[in-house]
Amino acid sequence: MSGGEQKPVDALTMEEAQEELERLAKDIAHHDALYHREDKPAISDAAYDALKRRNDEIEARFPELIREDSPNLRVGAAPVEAFGKVEHKVPMLSLSNGFSDEDVTDFVSRIRRFLNLGENELAITAEPKIDGLSASLRYEKGQFVLGATRGDGREGENITENLRTIGDIPAKLKGKNIPDVFEVRGEVYMSHADFAALNERQLAAGKPVFANPRNAAAGSLRQLDASITAARPLHFFAYAWGDYSALPAATQTGVVQAFDSWGFKINPLFQRCHSAAELLAFYHEIEEKRSGLGYDIDGVVYKVDDLKFQERLGFVSRSPRWALAHKFPAEQAMTLVEKIEIQVGRTGKLTPVARLRPVTVGGVVVSNATLHNQDEIERLGVREGDTVVVQRAGDVIPQVVRVVEDQPRGKSDFVFPEVCPECGSHAVREVNEKTGRMDVDRRCTGGLVCPAQAVERLRHFVSRNAFDIEGLGEKQIAAFYADGLIRRPDDIFRLEENDKTSLKKLKDREGWGPTSIKKLFKAIDDRRETDLDRFIFALGIRHVGETNARLLARRYGTLDNFEAQMMAARDPESEARQELLSIDGVGEVLADSIIEFFDEEHNRDVLKGLREAGVRAVPLAAQETTSPVVGKTVVFTGSLEKMTRSEAKARAEQLGAKVSGSVSAKTDLVVAGADAGSKLTKATSLGVKVISEDEWIELAGR
Repeated sequence: MSGGEQKPVDALTMEEAQEELERLAKDIAHHDALYHREDKPAISDAAYDALKRRNDEIEARFPELIREDSPNLRVGAAPVEAFGKVEHKVPMLSLSNGFSDEDVTDFVSRIRRFLNLGENELAITAEPKIDGLSASLRYEKGQFVLGATRGDGREGENITENLRTIGDIPAKLKGKNIPDVFEVRGEVYMSHADFAALNERQLAAGKPVFANPRNAAAGSLRQLDASITAARPLHFFAYAWGDYSALPAATQTGVVQAFDSWGFKINPLFQRCHSAAELLAFYHEIEEKRSGLGYDIDGVVYKVDDLKFQERLGFVSRSPRWALAHKFPAEQAMTLVEKIEIQVGRTGKLTPVARLRPVTVGGVVVSNATLHNQDEIERLGVREGDTVVVQRAGDVIPQVVRVVEDQPRGKSDFVFPEVCPECGSHAVREVNEKTGRMDVDRRCTGGLVCPAQAVERLRHFVSRNAFDIEGLGEKQIAAFYADGLIRRPDDIFRLEENDKTSLKKLKDREGWGPTSIKKLFKAIDDRRETDLDRFIFALGIRHVGETNARLLARRYGTLDNFEAQMMAARDPESEARQELLSIDGVGEVLADSIIEFFDEEHNRDVLKGLREAGVRAVPLAAQETTSPVVGKTVVFTGSLEKMTRSEAKARAEQLGAKVSGSVSAKTDLVVAGADAGSKLTKATSLGVKVISEDEWIELAGR
């Protein structure tokens, strides 16, 4: 690894990975909101893609750390309330990204393995990835009746009237055999020529110009006044679909050709390929043609052509297994490091950040770059006053790639502080007892006495995917903490009670009027009951993200049972510990972290305080399904011949089953393939029901 690269994913500790995933989830959500809701992206597509890629790589190595607010579990950003909301009957999902030839080769290989195709033909379509704004168009009896943005993937904004103004979108479908209901999906974009002309008109009218064609298209389409949209030169490429009463073809290619016959504009570069080599040849051809296309693209999209294969492949997180967006590479620039500052995170980690002389990289101005940790600074040899190469990739803010040696250097080495800049407590690098290695990060030992950590822990508790208390954002939490009103989570639920006896009431504080106070108290009171998975996530247990919190909530049912079982699991030989480890996705590190949390008396005090404040964790509702395996614990063992293990597990989870990696008395069903070994033996001895692969296929209704 060269000095300017960030720490490789395979070198991250569990602790580092958890912190990175938390930071990435927060920052990607921030950029999603800027991009999808406000049409004002603060970073380039390449930088955003690098964030997603870093997140994906960490999740792949540490699946037990996947958070429920993972970028892979959501799409876009919540719709703006000024537009009416439209619920997508079929979610508008994002695509997994690839960045190298190897990623494409792996994509094709994974599909072949999943479908067990062997040497059989596999056709995959390829087309340019348009850099615009996604839209869904609903047609009933051939008439355009409703148009919406992607929004957060589940709900979008009603922009029907604006979409009616775009010439590429037919008001009525032409041709025969038009389905009664069909949602055509595609991308609204603006050509380079039209973008240049629009900006000339903006300048002539004394109005601000747009930063790029994508912003111009998005800003034009999301106008409350449709006449403004009508005056803008927008275009539409159709390439996908959502809800439908019937499909016009059995392949991706056939459906896209139907779009053409119905009166839509489809991309003329759309191509059907039969190998990874053909896909890569198409990608590099498009890369060469990119500048002359007349509209912006940021990569190439690949999709499995056979729709039955697409159905079998299904989805992972919020992306289809059968598609991949092969993105174009990131960009770099040189600038000066003016200062190196230390930021303190929620867990006490001290992170160095380079404050840069502002520089434009690919049309976006950047002024900060992460330096990750003390070792990274030493590897780079970076000093205040150095000229460095920065790249908008791999982190929420750009990363420093290397120091430019032939430029004037800073005068002195940067000395990493050994005390916390927030509270003055010692900042130490711990030694891992198991490996004997020193942690790469330096951490504040102040705990709750450190305002940086305390505020962040409270902010996490009330965050969107935890207790989700409206009106208690980072600013309010920091202010209440500074005033001594909120020090622990249970203080939040006593805020109204304490305000009644306080000498300085909320109404006497800046920014708080009677209406806002009433709304805050109501928002807090509305959250005295919250779903158990949110409650568990809110506690901030190390290594427990939203996904694991949901797994735990479903397995243990109630907070009291969860706490009791974790206390019992302190005994390494206990049945409670074995049950915890039997949960698919829970390993030794995660189990130890959960058990250690409940072993700490002050953590149990937090739970006690919340209960006394009237806070209740509500068990998750049972999944609404008629599946015969919903809620049951299923174990797969042996070699499956008619489907891959991955496909079998995915189907079981889709049907509401809990997939476990080990057999116990609590296992409901074992699916035994060829050469099943010890798990089958144990299942037989315990009297657990065992079925064959053929019986599973019939049961799963594949």
